[in-house]
Amino acid sequence: MWGNNKPVVLSYGRPRSRWSLPPWLVLLIVGAAAGVAGVIYVQEKHLPPRLSAAESSELRSAFEQADAERRQLKADLDATTRKLQAAQGDAKKAADDLAAGRSGSEKLRQDLDFAVDALPPDPRGGSVEVRAGRLQRRGSSLAYEVALTRGAGAKPMNAVLQIAVSGQGGSGAETRVVGKPVPLSIGAYEIARGTLALPEGFRAGQATISVLDRPDGRQLGMRVLYVK
Repeated sequence: MWGNNKPVVLSYGRPRSRWSLPPWLVLLIVGAAAGVAGVIYVQEKHLPPRLSAAESSELRSAFEQADAERRQLKADLDATTRKLQAAQGDAKKAADDLAAGRSGSEKLRQDLDFAVDALPPDPRGGSVEVRAGRLQRRGSSLAYEVALTRGAGAKPMNAVLQIAVSGQGGSGAETRVVGKPVPLSIGAYEIARGTLALPEGFRAGQATISVLDRPDGRQLGMRVLYVK
């Protein structure tokens, strides 16, 4: 009884087969399967359907076309932007030129005011003074330039200019040629220019410059000038 001592093995529960899996491995496999099943469920029920190869190719073609159109639109926008910038540059240059022209016109007006003021006064006076004139024979006509003044700040007034030229006709007799009245609007000053037809062979000597309020009307100013 005491000579054959064997170890006593205590067993709790059912003995495990040597082919059974560990519990942790079972849990890992079950979890992986549940994860795969969850992914498949979400893809099938909640995510957009997966595209076929043909649909993917069509979608890629549509994307490439849209991208090409986007690049073309960008190129068109860049070209339009450059044209707009060029137009803005031209507009600025035109504005600068206009400002410079106005400045030049203002200087020219001031120079003309000074030149008119420097002219000798009309010895006859009158409400319209004939300050200076230049009369030149050009073929069978008389070219004239006459400076008329009314004083600084005078508002424009309607009048007519009439020129009567005295001289010798083709036969040598004294002849007088009277031109038609020329309408004028005279402000502070006015430079009247024009030509008067003369008879063939007429030799002009002097011209009487008359400023009238209307044809055959009241005389506003008058001066006699020699023809060159």
